[in-house]
Amino acid sequence: MTRKNTTMTATAATMLLAGLLGGCGGGSDTAATTPATPTTTVTDAEDSALKFDASSYTTINVTVDGMAMKVRQYRIVYVAKPVKMASTQLTLGGTTTTLSDPYAYQTIIVSVPEASVDDQKTALLFAVNNGGWWTSAAATTITEGKAFVSTSNTDHIGAALKAGYVVVNVGTRSRGARAEDGRWVGKAPAPVVDAKAAIRYLRLNDSLMPGSAERIVMNGTSGGGGLTAAVAASGNHADYLPYLEAIGAAGITGSGTTLSSTIKDDVFAAVAYCPINNLGNADAGYEFEYSAVRSDSNTPALGGVAYSAGLQPAASTAIAAAFPTYLDSLGLKRADGSLLTSTNIREETAALLKEEVARQIAAGTAVPQLGENFVTSRATIANDWLTLSGSGTSATIAALDYAKFVTYAAANQALKTVVAFDAVAVTGNKDATTGVWRNSGETNLFGSDSYAYQNFTDWSWTNNQVAGDGSGADDTGLAWSAYLASSGTTLATQLKLINPVAYLTGSGANPAPYWYVRHGMVDRDTAFSMQTLLYHAIRNNSAVKEVSFKYPYLVGHSGNYDVQEAFAWIKGQLAANP
Repeated sequence: MTRKNTTMTATAATMLLAGLLGGCGGGSDTAATTPATPTTTVTDAEDSALKFDASSYTTINVTVDGMAMKVRQYRIVYVAKPVKMASTQLTLGGTTTTLSDPYAYQTIIVSVPEASVDDQKTALLFAVNNGGWWTSAAATTITEGKAFVSTSNTDHIGAALKAGYVVVNVGTRSRGARAEDGRWVGKAPAPVVDAKAAIRYLRLNDSLMPGSAERIVMNGTSGGGGLTAAVAASGNHADYLPYLEAIGAAGITGSGTTLSSTIKDDVFAAVAYCPINNLGNADAGYEFEYSAVRSDSNTPALGGVAYSAGLQPAASTAIAAAFPTYLDSLGLKRADGSLLTSTNIREETAALLKEEVARQIAAGTAVPQLGENFVTSRATIANDWLTLSGSGTSATIAALDYAKFVTYAAANQALKTVVAFDAVAVTGNKDATTGVWRNSGETNLFGSDSYAYQNFTDWSWTNNQVAGDGSGADDTGLAWSAYLASSGTTLATQLKLINPVAYLTGSGANPAPYWYVRHGMVDRDTAFSMQTLLYHAIRNNSAVKEVSFKYPYLVGHSGNYDVQEAFAWIKGQLAANP
């Protein structure tokens, strides 16, 4: 297996930190919303300021399976130098919200069942939100009078409380986060850094808090799934130390080139649903998957121009061409020892789909015969891609036409337009009525804190059409490869620091030993090839002890829909590691 390790230059770190640090503030912590003022009489003032106060909690009364349960709930800012945020913030969908707590993006809400208050071994369910990689204030559904059902397949919080786990709801900066002084401070790697800082808070206070910080199970969906994968893959890596030091994360000592850590930020297990990951290659993977099946019927018009009549087909072809080179460069191996390549990755995905269909047949699911209908919440479409031999639970899979399967997935739900992820300020991506450039992808996760976004892929950089946005050859005078390689630029660093594959295939990290990853069979929010790639990157890492990966039958873009299976898996891994 080929392993790579790209380190961050001191100049790049310094420049990127300027964006992450905009508007740092502190203060007293009387209401558990701002950190205590550090004293000067201790060896590590920041760690001292982050000491857990077991007495500062609110009692929440809930029911689990109809039985009353008292839960101690703590609201804690997990860094000593949090970034003070503006009161008005952007949210998923481009709308705005009012942020009542300026430190909510660097806050955790810790909920402890009363029966677990003295349990130092129970697991911590570390739940991130970040849909679409958007910034996320700490929030919890564990509220007064709430009823939970632990036996439900969609109530993961109820299952966690029933199991006696400590639930940690995590706020992080990410896309759209704006500091009080106006800077965009949610740029990569801010969400990963914040999640790691929250883990470090739990580790610092492990002996004072219920549960074990050695048994953190991280959980997230979509952008939160991508965040989960990035954090779980990069445990304890030195790349993040400058950013952690800048926000006053626990356990960071020294400065500059002497930075080191006395605390770990790896996790025990990752539970990631439809993880939108590896963003620097996500567009290439998406077009590699879907370019051949795109049409006016499954791809929306762009700028008022139908797919076939506009610039999307040529862009799709050009973007898709980059994926084989990237995938083939990784040197990942399949289970039989052969290399995973652009010529066989579809075969690998098809094999995983067959495994899922076989599981459904064995469970008694009425899988349609050829010509019968697949029925989902979105569409009823005739089966033209799966051929079964026999019927009922004795049926076997005679053939699976992968190209037709991809066409079916694109018919079940329309594809994203071209460009799917790095969409801002590129050819055609302008509203036909208002003339406003659409921010329909993750572009605002990257770049300087002075600009709302920065293109982060070759095609989009080259085709940026907005002068003065700080992005593209028109503003920088540099072509894509020259910009990435130029001294002092930070984009390559940003792309690496949020990419789980870079750390799973590199060195210097301690990835989670246990992984549970799901991506729905009809989920078109990212490419199947990207998820199959992530799966192989996980299983190729020698530190990973188990990975459970599935394409759940006829499931779309969603998470925490198989709670009983997931929590049985979690219970099994914890039992095997008492």
